Amino acid sequence: MRLKKIDLNGLTIKNNVLLAPLAGYTNAVFRAMCESLGAGLSFTEMVSAKGLCYNSENTRELLQLTPVYGGINAVQLFGSEPEYMRRAALSGDIAPFDLIDINMGCPVPKIFKNGEGSALLKDIPLAQKLVKAAKESGKAVSVKFRIGVDGEHIVTRDFALAMQDAGADMITVHGRTRDKMYSGEVNYKEIAAAKSVVQIPVIANGGVFCNADAEKLIDETGADGVMVARGAMYNPFIFAELTDTHVPDKKAVIKKQLDDTFANYDKRFATVYMRKMIAFYIKGQPNAAATRVKLMGADSREKIEEILNGIQF
Repeated sequence: MRLKKIDLNGLTIKNNVLLAPLAGYTNAVFRAMCESLGAGLSFTEMVSAKGLCYNSENTRELLQLTPVYGGINAVQLFGSEPEYMRRAALSGDIAPFDLIDINMGCPVPKIFKNGEGSALLKDIPLAQKLVKAAKESGKAVSVKFRIGVDGEHIVTRDFALAMQDAGADMITVHGRTRDKMYSGEVNYKEIAAAKSVVQIPVIANGGVFCNADAEKLIDETGADGVMVARGAMYNPFIFAELTDTHVPDKKAVIKKQLDDTFANYDKRFATVYMRKMIAFYIKGQPNAAATRVKLMGADSREKIEEILNGIQF
């Protein structure tokens, strides 16, 4: 992976390997861990702009930060109403963040049917209004989007140009259509098309599970960097691989994640979350199925740690 810094609107991202916003996974502790392993930038989970305007406590919880995180604070907002996007971007809740990313790629039916996420691919003028609304905050603004709703409605070039024209400082292109969800081949050609028509940084997203995947994505698209999504859920050490960051003890890194998660979140959430994450981390290992069964029965930090101590990474 050829590393480089990315500059946007006065911000310097330390390298071009980014962690995608992942609903249910990229909490503050996980983001800090990935940053320590080499990730140049990470984002909060997807946060509702409208929810912030209505003072939703559940929405605010997604904005939690940890003092150990040393990178740029980036939030991902979603919504379809410019006034709510503007109010959220200007709010005190978003004040600690340096970069606002707007989700225009989420394929989940509930989001799509509400006119949000990837539904915005069908309404470029509205998408532009959302970017302009967020830009009123004075912060850097990026947009993450897919190449189209389906194969008959590819909009990559037009959408990329429209986002740049609206003031976006960076775009991330997920090289699949909305109907493909998270499966199927990544369309390198369309990501390359976005790169060919804009002057702002372009990040390529889709199918990165190892260094070879990242290098192919860069080679085939000419993008300025890559964004890792599901690959990080199963193997956060992919950031160390892509950035040549030395990790002397993988188990110690996961142990710190365990301790920090219980320190920053309530016991119920921390227990369920860490059982789930360690189950991801051991995929493909000998006796993984039996270990997952033990994990699902663990009801405390101590019991999870006991199981973790018996795993070889």
